Amino acid sequence: MLRSKIAGLGYYVPENVVTNNDLAKLMDTSDEWIRERSGIQERRYFTEGKDTVAGMGTQAAKIALERANMQAEDIDMIIFATLNPDYMFPGSGVLVQRELGLHTKGIPALDIRNQCSGFIYGLSVADQFIRTGMYKNILMIGSEIHSSGLDFSDRGRAVTVLFGDGAGAAILTASDTADEKGILTTKLHADGEHAEMLATLRPSGHKKRHITHEMIDNGEQYPVMNGRMVFKMAVQKFPEVIKEALDETGYTPQDVNMFIPHQANLRIAEAVRQTMGWPEEKVHNNIMKYGNTTAASIPIALTEAWELGKIKEGDLVCLAAFGSGFTWASALIRW
Repeated sequence: MLRSKIAGLGYYVPENVVTNNDLAKLMDTSDEWIRERSGIQERRYFTEGKDTVAGMGTQAAKIALERANMQAEDIDMIIFATLNPDYMFPGSGVLVQRELGLHTKGIPALDIRNQCSGFIYGLSVADQFIRTGMYKNILMIGSEIHSSGLDFSDRGRAVTVLFGDGAGAAILTASDTADEKGILTTKLHADGEHAEMLATLRPSGHKKRHITHEMIDNGEQYPVMNGRMVFKMAVQKFPEVIKEALDETGYTPQDVNMFIPHQANLRIAEAVRQTMGWPEEKVHNNIMKYGNTTAASIPIALTEAWELGKIKEGDLVCLAAFGSGFTWASALIRW
């Protein structure tokens, strides 16, 4: 039997660092207010004309390919997760294919729209393709440019201060299950009852006009969030989906060597850590530096933890995410 193994990781963040104090010059907020509610100190914003959603993903992919000792030509499929693609259509996956010079090869490119849980959803899809033997080497990317779609007025401050730009990538390859390494299980869930509680509702496909002057004047094109509800749901669903993965594989929380949560809010990550009974050294957070990069947050944090030596061969690594939809997911990996 085949199992998916992560052969290489990479991430890219734009060079433009934006601090809380920088945002305080644009809206009624403060460094203290942002840190207290989210743990964020700074984030990265893209440079127009240099960074694109696909381009950042491509940069991360090139690093991951090098670390996997692979060439772009070795890739059989691309899966791309983002909430803000370069174009309304086509998706950014085909743009990465073109940037990597794979367009003449005709490999498939699949775009995932699951926001904060997008990378784990994509990881699960890639895992199934590899387990069935359909593809051998899959490039999984999470990439986001949030800063171009945020409301930098007082009206939007509660959401705007949370998000940043960046990209992360992983190369998944087929591995024999005899070595007991690779993705052990993935768990995916969704509940659309409260879909509008964390969403960007305009432009909208069910309106006669995608964009109107009235929509722009009212700021309807900016994301909205019921922060209290999101926090409450997240601290409930994170432990549930983690325990589900552990129970299926016969492991306990104490068996986990490293937990990589979606970087939504440091208070959420801390609540989950305490619920699971993990010491601080078993959880890697980097929201302080990058903010919430949605689909890119887990691959960026996973790569960073690996680079810092926090993840070693043989370790049991847990990934989990919760976000817009609502959707939530987990993955358990033997490194």
